[in-house]
Amino acid sequence: MVFRLTAKQIEANKVLASPAMHQLFYGGARSGKTFVIVRAICVRAVKVQSRHAMLRFRFNHIKQSVVFDTFPKLMDLCFPQVPYELNKSDWFAKLANGSEIWFGGLDDKERTEKILGNEYASIFFNECSQIPYGSVEMALTRLAQKTGLTLRAYYDENPPDKNHWTYKKFIKHLDPLTGNQLADAANYRGMQMKPEDNKDNLAPEYFSTLNALSGRRRKRFLEGEFADATPNALWSPEIFDKWRILDDRVPDFQRIVVGVDPSGSGDEDNRDNDEIGIIVAALGTDGNAYVLEDLTVKAGPATWGKIATSAFERHSADVIVGEKNFGGAMVEYVIKTARANTPFKAVTASRGKVVRAEPISSLAEQGKVRHVGYFTELEDELSGFTTTGYTGERSPNRADAYVWAISELFPGLTRAEAKAINVYSYIPPVLQTPQGWLGG
Repeated sequence: MVFRLTAKQIEANKVLASPAMHQLFYGGARSGKTFVIVRAICVRAVKVQSRHAMLRFRFNHIKQSVVFDTFPKLMDLCFPQVPYELNKSDWFAKLANGSEIWFGGLDDKERTEKILGNEYASIFFNECSQIPYGSVEMALTRLAQKTGLTLRAYYDENPPDKNHWTYKKFIKHLDPLTGNQLADAANYRGMQMKPEDNKDNLAPEYFSTLNALSGRRRKRFLEGEFADATPNALWSPEIFDKWRILDDRVPDFQRIVVGVDPSGSGDEDNRDNDEIGIIVAALGTDGNAYVLEDLTVKAGPATWGKIATSAFERHSADVIVGEKNFGGAMVEYVIKTARANTPFKAVTASRGKVVRAEPISSLAEQGKVRHVGYFTELEDELSGFTTTGYTGERSPNRADAYVWAISELFPGLTRAEAKAINVYSYIPPVLQTPQGWLGG
């Protein structure tokens, strides 16, 4: 197979050859961003004996996306005559000329300390929308290897919202911490790439998938645009992405619950009614909550009762929790009609949606709530919560069921308690300092 750069990749190479020390490639999914950066680093490694780092917030994610996918494919395509060995103990590739390419995640204390014990000629921050700015600053202190190569820091991401440090630094050329104009703005260069630019390497059906996404996600993953920031949002896309589990590696569970948020739908006529939120979540032995399934459905009691109780059986859950305000004992009646003797706990919405959601969002930001896979509609609803109210178009039934389930896994949680949680227990130890969390 003869490798050829796309027109957009040729354009990207001009950016890569520019004097800018910091280069961000942002845009839609599968647009070729990671490929052009990994290729640039490999070119540098082949050219001069040197050391390079490719980092992501979580090690498992870079292992899956780069170590076992992009990197070996690229070496086969672009450098078939260049032998290398992959050290799976310390996780670096060593080329025949002695160059090393290290792979790491900033979520692992021991591995990160080992990586940051070296100096590098290039550092690549993969999916940097997930990486706190302070962690980037810390890693950049190791961009110091003297090899004859110009030092380079590369960044890529599916663009988050305009509150993110990448937008401020690379698009607006502002210091993310002070808001002041960058004195060396020419050193920061950004380039947008879209899946359309990489269409020769993608299946046509893939674009149908992207076009079917919600408006917010279509703008991010298809159009490759930074989203307008929602003022005072409780959740953001980078929170979901940062802690998302994509390899099904989860701990044993000590408790599993099914959260239900009912509506007034009947079995015969429910076309215009709200959905019934049904969320399955579990508490791991590591103390983190894991969202396992979103079974939300627009149906009447006979149908959603079966769906909820089937999930209860399938996951060997401990209890189903549901709001009793709507219809009084109706939810418990539906559950026990669908499956007799099912443990059920009624909860009361004595506080507003935002007040109930706020401590859960605090836990999610700290990594105490993690999504196993993608839950597009649920995450869209959660993104509509702000400190001043819910901004979504329809009733957030999925999000309400999610809040009931997570609250049951962390009993007694209040807004004050969430704010008082010791953040140090939830962040990578390597990012802790006597002055505070470097994660920012």
